[in-house]
Amino acid sequence: MNRPIDAVISVPGSKSITNRALLLAALAEGESVLENALFSEDSQWCSQALQRLGICVQSEPEAARFVVNGKGGYFPAAYADLFVGNSGTTARFLVAAATLGGGTYRFDGVPRMRQRPIRPLLAALRQLGAHFSFEGETDAFPLMVHAVGLNGGTATLEATDSSQYVSALLQVAPYARRDVSLTLTGEVVSEPYIEMTLRMMAQFGVIVDKKDYRNYHVCAGQRYRAQRYVVEPDASNATYFFAAAALIGGRVRVPYLSADSLQGDARFVDVLERMGCQVERAANYLEV
Repeated sequence: MNRPIDAVISVPGSKSITNRALLLAALAEGESVLENALFSEDSQWCSQALQRLGICVQSEPEAARFVVNGKGGYFPAAYADLFVGNSGTTARFLVAAATLGGGTYRFDGVPRMRQRPIRPLLAALRQLGAHFSFEGETDAFPLMVHAVGLNGGTATLEATDSSQYVSALLQVAPYARRDVSLTLTGEVVSEPYIEMTLRMMAQFGVIVDKKDYRNYHVCAGQRYRAQRYVVEPDASNATYFFAAAALIGGRVRVPYLSADSLQGDARFVDVLERMGCQVERAANYLEV
């Protein structure tokens, strides 16, 4: 290429944000429209499992859109057999969410999923009043959630294996009968993803009191608001296009990515700016 770039690039949505948005929309009351959503194996497993739990999820892959009719923290299905493939996010998020229901829900996945850890999440959910049974090894898939809602209260969570445990529990905590106080033990990994969860919960209307990186308090009675929600483009993918503008010359704009991004990789433009590139930061795009 011997000419400068001049392009507006539509980057597919973030997988991490799409999966969180699906759950938050399902827990909200009413219709949410998720734009620029990523249609990946994870989001497909998640949307299919939500449908089996009784949530109406309309998938529109050509438009990169999910339309979710949430039930306000209630899952209509009295029984559901849920297969999550090898999606750790779906497994952990929906096992936690299923405890809010009023039925029996079976979870399973591919053989690899049966080996993936979930014990710390189940232990924390038990402290809040959840009940589980197992077909084979204790605290492993396949498992049954015997849902009677969450009482709330105080829980400790071993956060060494995955931040998904933390995100799963925080997202369902507003629907417990009492406030939830959560303390993390061990080495807390992938803290930026916990921050992403907290910020998305706030975007949907629920505020978490973060005392420090180990201690969180969620007041009962808060509810997520149904809404039109634009999933941010995947910032990691966007960095390649920004780098191309820096190397070749010219201009690249990525819509729906902003300086206030939920994703740390969006700060890549700060590095390019220090290298001499001009960066424009707007409410609904970044441009290099």
